[in-house]
Amino acid sequence: MSSTSPPVRLPVDAAAINAAHQLYGQLTGQSLRLAFDRERLWYELLRAGYGLEDLRVVITYLQREIRAGRRNVGALKLSNLLQPDRFEEDLQISRVRLRPPHHHRQPPSPVRPP
Repeated sequence: MSSTSPPVRLPVDAAAINAAHQLYGQLTGQSLRLAFDRERLWYELLRAGYGLEDLRVVITYLQREIRAGRRNVGALKLSNLLQPDRFEEDLQISRVRLRPPHHHRQPPSPVRPP
Protein backbone atom coordinates (compact mmCIF):
# COMPACT_ATOMS: atom_id res chain seq x y z
CA MET A 1 0.00 0.00 0.00
CA SER A 2 1.25 3.48 -0.87
CA SER A 3 2.35 5.78 1.92
CA THR A 4 0.74 8.75 0.18
CA SER A 5 -2.95 9.39 0.45
CA PRO A 6 -5.09 9.74 -2.67
CA PRO A 7 -5.68 13.28 -3.94
CA VAL A 8 -8.58 15.18 -2.45
CA ARG A 9 -11.50 15.43 -4.86
CA LEU A 10 -12.67 19.00 -5.34
CA PRO A 11 -15.58 20.39 -7.34
CA VAL A 12 -14.46 21.29 -10.85
CA ASP A 13 -15.99 24.18 -12.76
CA ALA A 14 -15.32 26.01 -16.04
CA ALA A 15 -13.11 28.57 -14.28
CA ALA A 16 -10.83 25.83 -12.88
CA ILE A 17 -10.57 24.18 -16.29
CA ASN A 18 -9.77 27.51 -17.98
CA ALA A 19 -7.15 28.35 -15.34
CA ALA A 20 -5.42 24.99 -15.81
CA HIS A 21 -5.48 25.28 -19.60
CA GLN A 22 -4.13 28.83 -19.42
CA LEU A 23 -1.30 27.75 -17.08
CA TYR A 24 -0.43 24.90 -19.45
CA GLY A 25 -0.20 27.43 -22.30
CA GLN A 26 1.97 29.82 -20.26
CA LEU A 27 4.39 27.11 -19.15
CA THR A 28 4.72 25.36 -22.51
CA GLY A 29 4.34 28.29 -24.89
CA GLN A 30 1.58 26.44 -26.71
CA SER A 31 -1.67 28.07 -27.73
CA LEU A 32 -4.23 25.30 -28.05
CA ARG A 33 -7.95 25.91 -28.34
CA LEU A 34 -10.01 24.58 -25.48
CA ALA A 35 -12.47 22.33 -27.27
CA PHE A 36 -14.89 19.96 -25.56
CA ASP A 37 -12.53 16.95 -25.75
CA ARG A 38 -9.77 18.92 -24.02
CA GLU A 39 -12.19 20.31 -21.46
CA ARG A 40 -13.15 16.74 -20.63
CA LEU A 41 -9.49 15.72 -20.15
CA TRP A 42 -8.91 18.70 -17.85
CA TYR A 43 -12.12 17.92 -15.98
CA GLU A 44 -11.05 14.33 -15.30
CA LEU A 45 -7.58 15.37 -14.10
CA LEU A 46 -8.90 18.12 -11.84
CA ARG A 47 -11.71 15.92 -10.56
CA ALA A 48 -9.06 13.38 -9.53
CA GLY A 49 -7.78 16.03 -7.10
CA TYR A 50 -4.79 17.45 -8.94
CA GLY A 51 -4.38 21.22 -8.92
CA LEU A 52 -2.46 24.02 -10.57
CA GLU A 53 0.61 23.53 -8.41
CA ASP A 54 0.72 19.83 -9.34
CA LEU A 55 0.46 20.84 -13.00
CA ARG A 56 3.31 23.33 -12.59
CA VAL A 57 5.49 20.70 -10.88
CA VAL A 58 4.87 18.06 -13.57
CA ILE A 59 5.43 20.41 -16.50
CA THR A 60 8.61 21.84 -14.97
CA TYR A 61 9.87 18.31 -14.30
CA LEU A 62 9.09 17.16 -17.84
CA GLN A 63 10.76 20.23 -19.36
CA ARG A 64 13.90 19.55 -17.31
CA GLU A 65 13.90 15.90 -18.39
CA ILE A 66 13.37 16.85 -22.06
CA ARG A 67 16.27 19.34 -21.97
CA ALA A 68 18.47 16.62 -20.45
CA GLY A 69 17.48 14.22 -23.23
CA ARG A 70 15.82 11.74 -20.88
CA ARG A 71 12.26 12.32 -22.10
CA ASN A 72 10.67 12.93 -25.46
CA VAL A 73 8.99 16.26 -26.17
CA GLY A 74 5.79 14.28 -26.77
CA ALA A 75 5.48 13.97 -22.98
CA LEU A 76 4.21 17.56 -23.00
CA LYS A 77 1.48 16.87 -25.55
CA LEU A 78 -1.75 17.74 -23.83
CA SER A 79 -3.28 14.37 -24.68
CA ASN A 80 -0.33 12.61 -23.01
CA LEU A 81 0.03 14.95 -20.05
CA LEU A 82 -3.63 14.68 -19.07
CA GLN A 83 -3.74 10.90 -18.76
CA PRO A 84 -4.40 10.53 -15.01
CA ASP A 85 -2.14 7.49 -14.51
CA ARG A 86 0.77 9.07 -16.38
CA PHE A 87 0.25 12.38 -14.60
CA GLU A 88 0.29 10.68 -11.21
CA GLU A 89 3.47 8.77 -12.08
CA ASP A 90 5.25 11.88 -13.36
CA LEU A 91 4.19 13.84 -10.29
CA GLN A 92 5.51 11.13 -7.98
CA ILE A 93 8.76 10.76 -9.93
CA SER A 94 9.29 14.52 -9.81
CA ARG A 95 9.26 14.25 -6.00
CA VAL A 96 11.56 11.24 -5.69
CA ARG A 97 14.76 11.74 -3.79
CA LEU A 98 17.61 10.29 -5.75
CA ARG A 99 19.91 10.29 -2.75
CA PRO A 100 19.06 8.95 0.68
CA PRO A 101 18.62 11.64 3.32
CA HIS A 102 21.75 12.40 5.30
CA HIS A 103 21.42 11.05 8.82
CA HIS A 104 23.78 11.97 11.60
CA ARG A 105 24.70 8.69 13.22
CA GLN A 106 27.13 8.11 15.96
CA PRO A 107 29.94 5.81 15.03
CA PRO A 108 29.52 2.27 16.36
CA SER A 109 31.07 1.57 19.72
CA PRO A 110 34.39 -0.28 19.53
CA VAL A 111 34.10 -3.96 20.32
CA ARG A 112 36.11 -4.97 23.35
CA PRO A 113 37.98 -8.22 23.11
CA PRO A 114 36.87 -10.86 25.65
